[in-house]
Amino acid sequence: MHSGGADPSENPRGMTPERDVSNTTTSATTRVLPNQFAQPAWRIALWSVAYITVLAVAVFGNLIVIWIILAHKRMRTVTNYFLLNLAFSDASMAAFNTLINFIYAAHGDWYFGEVYCRFHNFFPVTAVFASIYSMAAIALDRYMAIIHPLKPRLSAKATLGVIFCIWTLAVVLAFPLCYFSTTRTLPGRTFCYVAWPRTADDPFMYHIIVCVLVYVLPLAVMGIAYTIIGVSLWGSEIPGDSSENYHAQLLAKRKVVKMMIIVVVTFALCWLPYHVYFIGTGLNKSLMKWKYIQQVYLTVLWLAMSSTMYNPIIYCCLNSRFRAGFKRVFRCCPFVRMSSYDELELRSTRLRACHQSSMCTLSRVDTSILSKNKSVCSRGTRSKANAELSNKDS
Repeated sequence: MHSGGADPSENPRGMTPERDVSNTTTSATTRVLPNQFAQPAWRIALWSVAYITVLAVAVFGNLIVIWIILAHKRMRTVTNYFLLNLAFSDASMAAFNTLINFIYAAHGDWYFGEVYCRFHNFFPVTAVFASIYSMAAIALDRYMAIIHPLKPRLSAKATLGVIFCIWTLAVVLAFPLCYFSTTRTLPGRTFCYVAWPRTADDPFMYHIIVCVLVYVLPLAVMGIAYTIIGVSLWGSEIPGDSSENYHAQLLAKRKVVKMMIIVVVTFALCWLPYHVYFIGTGLNKSLMKWKYIQQVYLTVLWLAMSSTMYNPIIYCCLNSRFRAGFKRVFRCCPFVRMSSYDELELRSTRLRACHQSSMCTLSRVDTSILSKNKSVCSRGTRSKANAELSNKDS
């Protein structure tokens, strides 16, 4: 998420230290520094394909998610507003950092100036904080909805307030990276790094703080919340309530919770090697001199950046409404078929008159429930009409 190290003689992207840079001022200014991390062209090409794939899928997929939520009134729920925030942060990090991270890690040379160096170190921590705390907010919202259904839910304004607070705290946490970031140009090489005041301890301590606040703590909260929710949804049934409506609602809640658990687990697995890498190299700096450390860093960096591209795929596979939205976007493709079922998924819940003084709500959980609602509505109209006729006859 951020550059470590305060001395440009140590490459801040996990590669072997440039041991000859700081030998003497004279030698540093009279010769061009060699790039001992240069890779063969075929390896650069493979890594380029891997990182560009993450960039394309993450940006395009999350933009589709944002469009699905904003363009359809039925999708504007509390949970989906947090998913919108999650999609925005993932798309932003993929667009602004993924490819730049790869270029810098692969070449060991910073080409993008000091202003972008500050942003480059600052924004990933901000975006990751916003992402994981959006997931935590969804977990707590699901907890309140399922475990305490009678308590008031978050309103739209309160949801926006929570999202604003998340981004504010994210900016505060990442601000030191922006403040201390700088560039240093040596013959033939430019470095982007964080010039911490205490070069020996500050980088490691800061990463420990980030690891706790942006990984361990929110994952612990979500783990507890989803454990309680899982016991409630899968471990018990409401005695005496065997109606089809109850079971349909229970199934819908299970699907949402299962989808979010998969999202959280995917995020945790993608970022775990990254945190282990920085903690391991912080505790044992000799690992930075290992021959293959650059390849290890490129691997864990790719895995962490790839966390931004999986969520749209998960939504499409596990949620029928998001799947309908993706089908609408890709309906021109020959292998995508938009059915009437998919069209109905994204429509707002409608109220249709069954009689002059009564309304019949049609909210489809699935096709069978819709058809049953229609039959119930028509039967209710007929029974009321028959009752009125019998009253007239009497």
